[in-house]
Amino acid sequence: MRKLFLPAILFVLLIAVCIRTSAPSKSAFAFQTGQAECVVDASSLRILHEKNAETPLPNASTTKILTAIIILEDCDLDERICIPNEAAGTEGSSIYLHAGDIYTVEELLYGLMLRSGNDAAVTLALHHSGSIDAFACKMNEKAAMLGATGSHFVNPHGLPDKRHRTTARDLALIAAYAMQNETFRTIVSTKYYAPRHWYNKNKMLASYEGANGIKTGFTTDAGRCLVTGAEREGMQLVCVVLNCPQMYERTAELLDQSFAEYSVARLTDFALIPQGVGACTAFEFPLRKEEMALVRTELSIAEPLPKKKGAIAGYIKIFLTNDLIFSQNLYIMEEQ
Repeated sequence: MRKLFLPAILFVLLIAVCIRTSAPSKSAFAFQTGQAECVVDASSLRILHEKNAETPLPNASTTKILTAIIILEDCDLDERICIPNEAAGTEGSSIYLHAGDIYTVEELLYGLMLRSGNDAAVTLALHHSGSIDAFACKMNEKAAMLGATGSHFVNPHGLPDKRHRTTARDLALIAAYAMQNETFRTIVSTKYYAPRHWYNKNKMLASYEGANGIKTGFTTDAGRCLVTGAEREGMQLVCVVLNCPQMYERTAELLDQSFAEYSVARLTDFALIPQGVGACTAFEFPLRKEEMALVRTELSIAEPLPKKKGAIAGYIKIFLTNDLIFSQNLYIMEEQ
């Protein structure tokens, strides 16, 4: 079972390396492409496909991915919220909240991500920060921490505002980070939320094998936008298409291509590490078949080896051609 739960700092450190080792796809496509696109492996953050991926664009309700992960990390799911006047009647998609109604944070998150409730987004933002402006500051801080440097958010729902922009790459990084959160994954993969009788608007969950989220979006300004998570054979991908008329068909095409071209390899198994010495975590990375021969490892082992369990025994570096894609200390795994 692959572990997707990376600390936020390690998540950011992976970004620059994986952009350098990205390999955009070049094959012909049957469906109309999006204005911007990005496919990323959620664990390693390697970019498998990109088109205009660093162009700032409006992104409609896919904004709610960032809203949801902030709420999940900072708020108690069981906390009860009285719906404020400011949230009731918010324009656009809605779960029809009324001022004075009581909902839990968890219920509002389901309304946010399954039904794309703009009123839920406002309620959660006000609950978290006291004002939309203050919550937007939090959104921009979080985005910057995740390496989403081409984005600027001004609201929690993605309704049109000329200042509100993100990139396909940034959105892929934000979504990949969010998918590390177990509760987030549970919410966005839910097809039907029985307590409130809400169905998920994301058709990929029913139509694409391995789909496990994440979020649809549409405004006249942004066009049709879709962020999709899908997992097959231990590889979790995130696909972003922005302003894409055939967003479901195009997403399926991009995911099919990525799953066909890449497979996950445990690169730490390539190294001839001495018995009793090991890395804290195995390193897995998506590779094309022809790239397997381009992987090389470098080991530095202490002489003599320390005897105490947990002592640093050296380090390992893994390269794809000349790009360093992994570096970690090696440790004594058992008392010598």
